[in-house]
Amino acid sequence: MNPPLNCTGIILAGGENKRMPEPKAFLKINGECIIERGIKIMRQLFNEIFIITNQPEAYFYLGVPLFGDTYNVRGPMTGIFTSFVNSSHPWVFVTACDMPFINEELIKYMASKREDYEAVVPKSPRSIFNPPLSPFNKGGQRGIFKGEQRGDFVEPLFAFYSSRLSKRMEEAILSGKTGLRDFLKDKKVRYIPSVEIEGIDPEGKSFINLNTPQDVKFYLHPETICSPKKGAQAPGLCGLQGN
Repeated sequence: MNPPLNCTGIILAGGENKRMPEPKAFLKINGECIIERGIKIMRQLFNEIFIITNQPEAYFYLGVPLFGDTYNVRGPMTGIFTSFVNSSHPWVFVTACDMPFINEELIKYMASKREDYEAVVPKSPRSIFNPPLSPFNKGGQRGIFKGEQRGDFVEPLFAFYSSRLSKRMEEAILSGKTGLRDFLKDKKVRYIPSVEIEGIDPEGKSFINLNTPQDVKFYLHPETICSPKKGAQAPGLCGLQGN
């Protein structure tokens, strides 16, 4: 049976990995590399999958087409534009190589909301904001943007983008305006609010990404920071070992 979504699945693997002792894509969950798990899920959904990377030698073994950035401009927007250039579909779904818990059902739900929009972008459920650990800010919550409710956080690296955005995205890259959230502000975006997400991914695990060894300890090995003597758990995310 062919995958159900007329879309290209994209994994961005362009980060510099400065804060990790090993490449984030190859961290393991239950013995399986994050990027291998992501590809397995994407193959259930998309008949075309790319990895966008400037280090192709690390990913050859995966048997997935690899593309380097079209422009020498750092940031995920360049990777998304590169996917537009190479995709054979009018839509791309984008995720990052350091997101270990992407949710197949949430991706399908988001795909069903594409009609009449240029992007479909979720907002994180509040439940993932509890621990004051990276990638959270010092207050233990992600930043709040104008017009958002407290607890909302736009997640542009777990999102669908229409190729209709290609020209405007290229112009933004060439002018140095590479912030995705700013780019989306005047576009036709279907934001998926946290109240819609909570029924599918109640802990917001799809939006977890691993930037530091502390993140790995917290999200992949939560038992090391629990308090078994008192029966207490780290807020909200103890026991995350996969879906």
